[in-house]
Amino acid sequence: MSKINWQEALKWDEEQVEDLRYTGFAYIRQGKYDVALPIFEALCILDPENAYDPQTLGALYLQLGNANKALKSFDKALKLNADHAPTLLNLAKAFFMLGKKEEGLKLANILRNEKDLIISNAANALLLAYS
Repeated sequence: MSKINWQEALKWDEEQVEDLRYTGFAYIRQGKYDVALPIFEALCILDPENAYDPQTLGALYLQLGNANKALKSFDKALKLNADHAPTLLNLAKAFFMLGKKEEGLKLANILRNEKDLIISNAANALLLAYS
């Protein structure tokens, strides 16, 4: 069974997909995560090769307290972009939410050496909180 190319089926171009993504981020900036969630679920279907949509979807699931769904989204994002530090940081947070302390600490220890100070500082904060 072949997968449906939804952009083609809907006759959408990249501009329409980008408009939808922009709308989703606008809701995130407003803190309306429950409204942004179905937008990013749709984007993951419309643009299945984009690693940032499942990463954002996973972050939304984390914000809404659903770490199990977040893990699935992060897994998909990491299959598309294996070393994306923000995704790995959110994955560590999901591990901690699920009580998987060892996995979370292991990942946070790796990320504390990240060149991006936002990532390394957040990883260090996780290490302080959960060690």
